Amino acid sequence: MRVCLLSCWIVLLSPLAFATRDAPTHRVERATSPIQVDGALDEPAWDHAVRIELGYEVQPAENITPPVRTVCLVTYDENYTYFGFLAYDPDPGDIRARFSDRDRAWDDDRVGIVLDTFNDERRAYELYATPLGIQIDAVRDDVRGNYDSSWNAIWDSAGRITDEGYEVEIAIPFSQIRFQDTEGIQTWGFDAVRQYPRDQQHQIGSFPRDRGNNSYLGQAIKLVGMAGARPGNNLEIVPTLTGSRTDVEATAGTGDLERGDPDGDLGLTVRWGVTPNMSLSGALNPDFSNIEADALKLDVNQQFALFFRETRPFFLEGADYFDSGLRLVHTRSVADPSSALKLTGKTGRHTFGIFGAQDDVTNIIVPGSQSSSSDSFAFENTSVAARYSYDLGKNSTVGTTMTDRRGSGYTNSVASVDTVYRFNDQDSLSASVALSATEYNDEIVTTLGVAPGSMSDTGYNVNYGHGERGWWINADYDDFGDDFRSDLGFRTSVGRRSLNLSGAKVWWGDPGDYRNRTAWGGSVTRSELQDGSVLKEELASWFNFRGPRNSRFSVRAETAERQFDNVLFDVWELSVDYQAQATADISVNLHGETGDWIDFANTQPAERLTLRPSFRYNIGRHVNVWLRHTYTQLDVNGGRLFSVHAPELRTVHQFNPRAFIRLVLQYTDIERDPTLYVDPVDAEQQTLLSQLLFSYKINPQTAAYAGYTDNRLGTDVDDLARTDRTFFVKFGYAWLR
Repeated sequence: MRVCLLSCWIVLLSPLAFATRDAPTHRVERATSPIQVDGALDEPAWDHAVRIELGYEVQPAENITPPVRTVCLVTYDENYTYFGFLAYDPDPGDIRARFSDRDRAWDDDRVGIVLDTFNDERRAYELYATPLGIQIDAVRDDVRGNYDSSWNAIWDSAGRITDEGYEVEIAIPFSQIRFQDTEGIQTWGFDAVRQYPRDQQHQIGSFPRDRGNNSYLGQAIKLVGMAGARPGNNLEIVPTLTGSRTDVEATAGTGDLERGDPDGDLGLTVRWGVTPNMSLSGALNPDFSNIEADALKLDVNQQFALFFRETRPFFLEGADYFDSGLRLVHTRSVADPSSALKLTGKTGRHTFGIFGAQDDVTNIIVPGSQSSSSDSFAFENTSVAARYSYDLGKNSTVGTTMTDRRGSGYTNSVASVDTVYRFNDQDSLSASVALSATEYNDEIVTTLGVAPGSMSDTGYNVNYGHGERGWWINADYDDFGDDFRSDLGFRTSVGRRSLNLSGAKVWWGDPGDYRNRTAWGGSVTRSELQDGSVLKEELASWFNFRGPRNSRFSVRAETAERQFDNVLFDVWELSVDYQAQATADISVNLHGETGDWIDFANTQPAERLTLRPSFRYNIGRHVNVWLRHTYTQLDVNGGRLFSVHAPELRTVHQFNPRAFIRLVLQYTDIERDPTLYVDPVDAEQQTLLSQLLFSYKINPQTAAYAGYTDNRLGTDVDDLARTDRTFFVKFGYAWLR
């Protein structure tokens, strides 16, 4: 607590010591003619647009003349900001461009823009398009270093391959982004970017990058113009219709399914841009279901609950406004809401967000010092989260977050304050402190075995980092009491305090070198329980390397003393990762771990081996195949405790930018030796998930889906048999005004 209070005084009293910089400025004029977004820069308006040359390769080389020429054109009209790209290429036949769903074309040729629309050097929109017009968009948080590619906006793009390379047009509606609420001229931080993937992944930009400066947006050029830009009525209404039917196995092990009743729902989501910098969203009986099959994650011999990211559009919009660094808000904990309301905005130095949801299901994670438990309960709850932050100086913030969740005799409330303070371009300090109060009802107490009555506790984190071009160091300390709970967020570990010190030396390659970047580093960590007993003492070292064909190699070795269930274990581990773009269409990845470990189910020493190879193959412009196989084994004194084979296949046929059909197969095969377990277990267990999905998207909100999901289970007693199957459809239409 004293450390956090001291950091707050530092924030208030320290001089704002950033050196000012005269950034290159480009004045944007209104378009002189209408622009049709078709990938051809042939309208008269482009002849009068401001021209920005992308004159620097910033990765892997450092601010050298790029291997290809790129020009970005910028103009605007009453409703849109337009960006055009002339991407020259000496060998147009080598251009990598494939049809894919949005946010998937990271390995293709692409161009795009970075827009710091509040010119505060803290947060920016990134929007990219490939030579086929495939879209990628994301939000960058330059203060906390977060990058959220799950954000989706409704914008237009088109591209075409020419004899000289390719051309791209991008039109961004003012209604889809937030910016300064002014009738006059706008000033935006800006970068134009080109990814040129060949033997290397060349990144080309519009300004030189200082690798010793930890603020990317602080180095950006400026766009001046867009006078009188307004979002219009900025009303988005999205009605949805969903239908499903789930058939469930009548008698376990038989595979005979009992036909379920059809279930249909009408939902409505409305988003209103109250002002250019404020948005209000509401939803009634919305479809919040995830149609994406989560990536396969094994929970065999795991201590803590697994994390799954948010994918639902209502919660993704403005999600970064609720980030405090402690993950106090993780909206996937809102499981099945019947209604929700959200207000987010930024005015001057003030940023705020608040949302509330009525949830028909209550999911609970009970964290602990060495493991966590969880369950789902049928009673309703009301969830509310609010956050406010204030911009300090050039690139620092101070904020507060409050969450509240309650229903049927259960409550959990959290209040916190936090700050990120950058002393200069190399040094930063972040600090957070939170207080929670919780009361479980009888159902939770009985099911999860927690103590009855009220509880409260504190948690805090302090982090200091210093980074330069050739080296960096970091110190991190956190402390979470035994009774700290943040049920609207995601925290699986409490009752411990930890100190980690780490650092690395970095070597950058010269143009034409075999290596692009090499680093060697190490860390020391001590974690202890609240009574002071050692939980973990660890010493680790790592080495990583970036080379040709976009290859990356890293190796990490660690030795540690760990406590589990009041027993101390000496463990060591070696892990290796390798990935490379073998050809333009084939990429490979290999992850491996070996060493001493712990059998958490039986509290005994063990030896672990894990191998996880994966392979991606693009077949022409339309088909993508991704295959991963995870194998893990755990050996104890009496023999092999268990082994797991878990292959996963995802294959997509993308007919065009709007339509695809996808098949997902996830299989696990677990073999155990029951004689080596304290509690009874099945000697064999197999699961198989199959999902077939057809999707047609005009934009992220106007879309149609039809799919089928099938789950099968087998044990040493029963063969692999279907346990359930679901047929589902979803239709959504975004009405924009």
